[in-house]
Amino acid sequence: MTDDAPELRASDADRERVAETLRDALAEGRLDMAEFEERLDATYKARTYGELAPITRDLPVAGGGPAAPAVSLHKEPAEPGSWASRITGGEGSSSWAVAVMSGFQRKGRWTVPKRFSCFSFWGGGEIDLREANFADREVEINCIAIMGGAQVIVPPGVEVVVRGIGIMGGFDHREEGVPGEPGAPRVIVTGFAFWGGVAVERKLTKAERLLQKEQRRQEKLDRRTERRELQSSRHEELRDRWERHWDRQEERVEQHRQRHEERWEQHRERREQRRDRRGRRDWDY
Repeated sequence: MTDDAPELRASDADRERVAETLRDALAEGRLDMAEFEERLDATYKARTYGELAPITRDLPVAGGGPAAPAVSLHKEPAEPGSWASRITGGEGSSSWAVAVMSGFQRKGRWTVPKRFSCFSFWGGGEIDLREANFADREVEINCIAIMGGAQVIVPPGVEVVVRGIGIMGGFDHREEGVPGEPGAPRVIVTGFAFWGGVAVERKLTKAERLLQKEQRRQEKLDRRTERRELQSSRHEELRDRWERHWDRQEERVEQHRQRHEERWEQHRERREQRRDRRGRRDWDY
């Protein structure tokens, strides 16, 4: 273990392993409820391994073994495209922007610093975080808008907190209260708006919109195929019903013809019998 290992950033999985150890200790009676709540709160606030390790130092690991930290000091590679892979640490690629009777944009692949500041006067700016990386799990975007505006665009899954003040202007609070996804960053929008406004909007990227459109198109095609198969099945069922009905009709016609032939044969036999009886009477005379 290197000397600076405790300063490495802990992941959500590390915090969850510590929380699981605390739950086991509570169930076994090693911690009372007050101690459990205090340590659990410290677990979820911990940023580094050095802050996590003391929380379970006096607790045994699962199975009753000796006490040991419930975290690994070896960082696992983050899955590409995950939130963990987008929280890169370090410095941001841009930390401020100014628009005076003009505009600015921050979009695409850029790194959001822990604090980004922007100022607009008779102008406007766009701060697009949909494809951005983040220097920290919690970033602050400070917007000053004087007779101007700024638009903050965040991707789905990010938690948004708005703490700005507006005088004859306003801050958009519509995206507040939406819970973030596990591991997603938290974006805090602060600042001041005078005769201006700061809008916060949650949008998908163009690629994600195209993917959703393609998924909806495929679902529509699947539903259409299912309807065709259902209609084909119904047509087959109707054809089978018609064939059974026609078979029954032919059977009835055949039965009627047989009964008619039987009656005609009986009538012919009775007529011949009457003819024979008349002939015998004439012979007797």
